[in-house]
Amino acid sequence: MEQFRIEVADNHGLGHFYNIRHLDNDQYQILDENLERIGTIEIDEEDHGHCRQSLDCRIDMPLLNSIRDGILHHEELVH
Repeated sequence: MEQFRIEVADNHGLGHFYNIRHLDNDQYQILDENLERIGTIEIDEEDHGHCRQSLDCRIDMPLLNSIRDGILHHEELVH
């Protein structure tokens, strides 16, 4: 299971760090700074602008979209 760290700015421009665990089938677990899971995101490979979040996700949509963009950027660098 691959894990990496990204920094994402919130609506107020403050940076937050998230640990991301790559699961199977384009799913990523999102962990806060205390390594507590705060959500899961699944990225649509055919349309990267589309993603699904877990029902128990504790992240608002603008921040989740920024996290998705950070994940996609990381994946571009790695592959």
